[in-house]
Amino acid sequence: MKNNLEYRGVLRLCLIFLFSFFPPPYLAHFPHGHGFEVSTILLNQQQQISGTVTDPYGPMPGVHVLIKGTNKGTFTDQDGQYSLLVGNTDTLVFSYLGYHNRELPVLGRTTLDVEMQSVVTELQEVEINAGYYTVKERERTGSISRVTAEEIALQPIVSPLEALQGRMAGVEVVQQSGVTGLASSIQIRGQNSLRNSRTDNGNLPLFIVDGVPVNSKPLRSSGALTGLPGMDPLSSLNLSNIESIEVLKDADATAIYGSRGANGVVLITTKRGYKNDGKLRFEAKLYSGISSIPNRVKLLNTEQYIGMRKNAFLNDGVEPTERNAPDLLWDQQRYTDWQDVFFGGTSEVTDTNLSISSGNETTTFLLGGSYHTEGTVFPGDFGYNKITANFSLNHSSKNQKFHLNLSTNYGIDNNRLFNSVNLINYALSLPPNGPSIYKGDGTLNWEDWTWGNPFSEIYKPQEIINNSLLSNMGVSYEFVRGLKIKANFGYSNLDNKEVIKTPKLAYNPLTWDRVNSSSTHSFVQRRSWIIEPQLEYGGSFGKFDVNTLAGLTFQSSQNDLLLSVGNGYSDESLIGNLAAADETRTNVNENIEYNYNAIFGRLGLNWDNTYFINLTGRRDGSSRFGPNKRFSNFGAIGAAWIFSEETFIKKHFPILSFGKLRGSYGTTGSDGIPDYGYLDTYQPTPGPGGLYPTQLTNPDYSWETNRKLETALQLGFIKDRINLGIGWFENLSSNQLVGYPLPATTGFTSVQANLPATVRNTGWEIEVSTINLNAKNFSWQTFLNFTFPETELSEFRDIEQTSYRNRYKVGHPLNIALLYQYDGIDPETGLYKVKDINNDGKYNFDDRTVVKNMGRDYYGGLSNNIRYKALSLQFLFQYVHQNNFSYMTTLTAPGTYGNKSVDILDDRIGSEGVGDIQKLSQLTTANQAYSNAIKSDLAISDASFLRLKTVSLSYQLPSSLLSKYEIQKCSVFVHAQNLFTITNYNGLDPQVGQVVPPLSTITCGVQLNL
Repeated sequence: MKNNLEYRGVLRLCLIFLFSFFPPPYLAHFPHGHGFEVSTILLNQQQQISGTVTDPYGPMPGVHVLIKGTNKGTFTDQDGQYSLLVGNTDTLVFSYLGYHNRELPVLGRTTLDVEMQSVVTELQEVEINAGYYTVKERERTGSISRVTAEEIALQPIVSPLEALQGRMAGVEVVQQSGVTGLASSIQIRGQNSLRNSRTDNGNLPLFIVDGVPVNSKPLRSSGALTGLPGMDPLSSLNLSNIESIEVLKDADATAIYGSRGANGVVLITTKRGYKNDGKLRFEAKLYSGISSIPNRVKLLNTEQYIGMRKNAFLNDGVEPTERNAPDLLWDQQRYTDWQDVFFGGTSEVTDTNLSISSGNETTTFLLGGSYHTEGTVFPGDFGYNKITANFSLNHSSKNQKFHLNLSTNYGIDNNRLFNSVNLINYALSLPPNGPSIYKGDGTLNWEDWTWGNPFSEIYKPQEIINNSLLSNMGVSYEFVRGLKIKANFGYSNLDNKEVIKTPKLAYNPLTWDRVNSSSTHSFVQRRSWIIEPQLEYGGSFGKFDVNTLAGLTFQSSQNDLLLSVGNGYSDESLIGNLAAADETRTNVNENIEYNYNAIFGRLGLNWDNTYFINLTGRRDGSSRFGPNKRFSNFGAIGAAWIFSEETFIKKHFPILSFGKLRGSYGTTGSDGIPDYGYLDTYQPTPGPGGLYPTQLTNPDYSWETNRKLETALQLGFIKDRINLGIGWFENLSSNQLVGYPLPATTGFTSVQANLPATVRNTGWEIEVSTINLNAKNFSWQTFLNFTFPETELSEFRDIEQTSYRNRYKVGHPLNIALLYQYDGIDPETGLYKVKDINNDGKYNFDDRTVVKNMGRDYYGGLSNNIRYKALSLQFLFQYVHQNNFSYMTTLTAPGTYGNKSVDILDDRIGSEGVGDIQKLSQLTTANQAYSNAIKSDLAISDASFLRLKTVSLSYQLPSSLLSKYEIQKCSVFVHAQNLFTITNYNGLDPQVGQVVPPLSTITCGVQLNL
């Protein structure tokens, strides 16, 4: 009997061990104190399971409970409870917005309680993409900010950069125009280079899409977009296919990218397929709505305008004539609001996105596509269209040693537009009693418009077509436990074609015998490839964890530009076909090649998940420097201490749930300069057989150097219900790579060189997240970020001997305006006065002694996520404190031809100035006084604003209704962008001034998962 008992005991232990690692599908439960009653467990036995879903603060209503691999599921009730008919082999998936999904097997249980973990509070589980590696949010030593797919999906936008506005500390994104497809500007912790352009390579961050570097420099236009930032090469991406956008800011996070990371790094990661037991998962999202320009400038009506003009002539003692006052001869009862005529329309917006995904334990795939179309707020047949396709494949071997990741993104966007800048100027300046645009027969009215019909602009269409392909493949193999060999292969191709047509219809018929129909053509192609072999090791030795990475980069790119012009088309319908032109010429033909190689490495050390050190380094080589200056070294060290893990802290500060102190220091560089700048260059002379020099050689200039320092403190209170992050940074960018000015006698304006100048960027970043309420039916989360930046030109030896003396001042920010000092209104003349500082009787840059910071003093964002049962509301406020040039800089002097702001309505202005408005006059002296005034500090206005950037309201339909139609999830939503702006700025927009402001958009849509 004893032997039998021992035998049965050994058998039971063996079965327990076997079933622990290889549980049979019919195993339902282990009865305590008994043997295995296997015969009583039936395959796929149906039973009722119930439970309560909670988070650390109580029951959670509205949690989606789904049987994995099916469309069957339910939602928790007001008390967080659920009940569902399941099988023994089923797995339940618990999901809720803002929380990590939980997958738990039934295993014969009739009761299953679940605690959900918030993605905000569970720092240990959130993984951040750092490019060459991933790191848990809790353990990162560098400064990395992240925007997720859920936040991106709330915004009816086209460019990925627009999704970052107001959501990240230290990241400044400005939508420079409301014209769809134009590039937004981005600066990460300020401007580092003296190349004073937000869209210059010297100030742009590095953009990487699924491991492929992308040349994000805007595509400049030769026509209607002159003066605007150019087309955005990232706009061809499908925003619905973006999983996350990470922004790397400090030296610890960016040094592994070397020179490419001098201005920060933006990592865009697209979505992958889902493991769904081999079953197809279908997702569809559709929204449609309208956009419009949200603001108008208050202008004079006809009666007010005519009164202003007559008073001006009366003050001057001049008789109005057809030549000097055609507006006073037009119908003085006619009134047209030109803002409504030129940009008062509504643009229809439609976006459709479809995707199919599936996968099992070893292979997943996702195939998707989208179509986006927008109209225009301007008159005419113009608009924007985009079609995208994306595919991703992820495969791993059964033993998980081999991994393959493939992603491809393709997009075509077609933008048909015209010179909207001119149309905005017309709308704000045309007299309100101006004649009709069209004649009775529908043709343009030229006779009554003395200088030309403003609608002629819409007869000069510009069509821009982009074709963009981004493809990446990554493979890895684990030889032994912890040791992997990896390789990343990437390819990108961008084809840009632009055609500008100028028919005779765009000119006054009286000049048709002197003008020709013409067209301008530009062709841009950007091609690049990258190969990065890598070796990675990670292992644990007791409490000590080590992660190492070493790799090589081989990158090459080719940029081609061809600019051609055709003149003299015999038929208007042939315009644009160069073969039909009487004359063609090639203005520009460029072929530029850029090569870049590097070796990089990383060593990450972790002791007891409490102390962390991260060492990164890179040696770069760039073809943009001379043979003796092509290589340079960059590196950084980052460290973090999670002091909340210390016994003393746990014992004496129980309210502190998380505490981390981190810091970093390192160097990055920059080669963001034109190619071949170190060589002598020549161009052919207009006549045959000759060459003339266009550039001086300088093979000795070298890399810019950017030294970055940061320290930060992160705190979590009351089980991370309140999270606070405070960081201070300092970036010093020296050895500035800009054109060194030369005397005109040399025959050249500048030569590429390193200037003895240093730019200092410093500031504070504050991030706060709170869980304000988390009741049965109601939850409320708040996220706040604020940045206090400070930029200055800290050093520039002998700046007074260079032309930069008229652009920069040592000790002041880079983005400044050098202005005259306003001195009020002259009591004798009634006109504006500015001070003649050196009393030489003339006004020039020597008198511009007033320095005004035109950058942001501070900025931030405040977002809230509110849930009531199945109803969710998210909204984001963006705040910026800044100056800008006032509306008066786009006006002419009070009393002169052209409409004015209602601010000049004051009876006292007639014969003498009052307040900040000079007297009404159209004399040359008045115009000169006004010209000086708008170059003084009088023209600077407070352009601070608070903007409701995004609003999203969504409702998730109940599963009881959806299950009848085998629908897994369905939600309806309303999204809005730029709903209103609170500001004292008197103009169209406090951020972009008097160009097309960001549009206000409202859309409604539905999202469906099958």
